[in-house]
Amino acid sequence: MRRGLVHVLAWLLATGAAVTLSWWGVHTVMAGTAYDPPRALPVTAADATTQGTQALGSPTHRPSASTRPSAGSPSPAPATRRPSPSPTPAASASASTSMSGQVKSYDTDGGRAVFELDASSATLVSATPGTGWSMQVWKTTTWIRVEFTRGTDRVSVMCTWHDGPPHVDVGTY
Repeated sequence: MRRGLVHVLAWLLATGAAVTLSWWGVHTVMAGTAYDPPRALPVTAADATTQGTQALGSPTHRPSASTRPSAGSPSPAPATRRPSPSPTPAASASASTSMSGQVKSYDTDGGRAVFELDASSATLVSATPGTGWSMQVWKTTTWIRVEFTRGTDRVSVMCTWHDGPPHVDVGTY
C-alpha cells in the first residue's frame, strides 16, 4: 500500500512539474507577441462600389440575398429570422468619422499587410503571414514596419510619414 502511494505521489509531482514548465514556456512566448486588437472598419456604399470585384475575392464575403441560389434551399420561416439592428444616428456618425483615411492592402510573398493611410499618418489595420512565414511588427510615431520571415528569406513592408503623407515600400531581402 505504501509503495503504491509513493508511486502516485511521484507521478503527481512529475506531472505538476511538467504542466508548470509547459505553461511557463507558452506564457513566455505569448507575452512577447503583443498585437493591437483588431478593429472593425465601417463599409460604406461608396467603398463597396469602388472595390468592384475585389470584394468578391474576400474570404469573408457573403453574397447578398438576391444572389443566393433559391432552388433546393428553402428560406427560413419568418419566426426564425432575426431582425437586423438598425444603427442609431449617433453610432453611424461616430463610425463614419472614425475612419478618415484610405485602407490599402499590400500582398507580398511573405503575407499581407493592411494600412489605413491618412493625410499625415498611418495605422496598421492587420498583418497576416503566409503559410510557413513568421511575422514581426515595429511601430514608432513616424513609421511602421512589418517583416515577414521564412528561413533566410525576408520581406519587409515599410510605411513612413515623417516628411509628408504616408508612403509604403515593399522590399525583399
